[in-house]
Amino acid sequence: MADAGEAAKPYRSTGDSRGALVLHGFTGSPQSMRLLAEAFAADGMTVELPLLPGHGTSPDDLRTRTFADWLGEAEAAYSRLSEVCEEIFVCGLSMGGTLTAKLGTLHPEISGLILVNPFIEGPAESFLDILRGFLESGGDIPSIGSDIADPESKEFSYEATPVAPLLSLSEAAIELQPQLGKIDCPTILFTSKQDHVVPPSTAHVVLEEFGGPVEQVELERSYHVATLDYDSQLIIDRSLEFMRRIHNEKADHTGEVSAG
Repeated sequence: MADAGEAAKPYRSTGDSRGALVLHGFTGSPQSMRLLAEAFAADGMTVELPLLPGHGTSPDDLRTRTFADWLGEAEAAYSRLSEVCEEIFVCGLSMGGTLTAKLGTLHPEISGLILVNPFIEGPAESFLDILRGFLESGGDIPSIGSDIADPESKEFSYEATPVAPLLSLSEAAIELQPQLGKIDCPTILFTSKQDHVVPPSTAHVVLEEFGGPVEQVELERSYHVATLDYDSQLIIDRSLEFMRRIHNEKADHTGEVSAG
């Protein structure tokens, strides 16, 4: 993999008619998802891993950004894939998981979703009140990045967390939750048993409220940024297996229809 600065840049790879949109988390960068994106590309897929607005530079660039900005960038990348791909999978970590689920509600044609410790369960109103208090005082909150068990690994993320965009993300998660039943494509959900950013109850939300089938994979050794942690290869292997299975099932079904 490239160094942290290079890996924090957007990544694209042109491959076959299978597309993968890969989305990083809040205050992070494409670096956290680069291993996955490169593995998908090595499997022959066409891959888009965008740098979401306000990320990969400094917290000041993030302060004025909202969920609408990040969704707009994700939609643009999805549109690029849809022009050249017959099937598209969407994969997201944390806030990238929020965006992944949102796209799932907007695009029923998506072949499958891959969620890694997604931020999907809307926080309590009391938490929003705390954020609003911080916002009024003009302060940031401590970094939520690089929650990784492996001491040899580090996420390229901000050292402080601007409050206004975090509030926007939290409100978006609350608005998204009642829409989760619209997601009817297959989903694979990776959840870390120890996650210091997203509560474990998030898994129950996905399992109970998504409209389509959900396969859960519990990660025994990794924290929140599991894509850079001890279980990164497991995530890669199971994600590839998931996408190949869906692709092959679709191909078999198409063949049966054509033969008939």
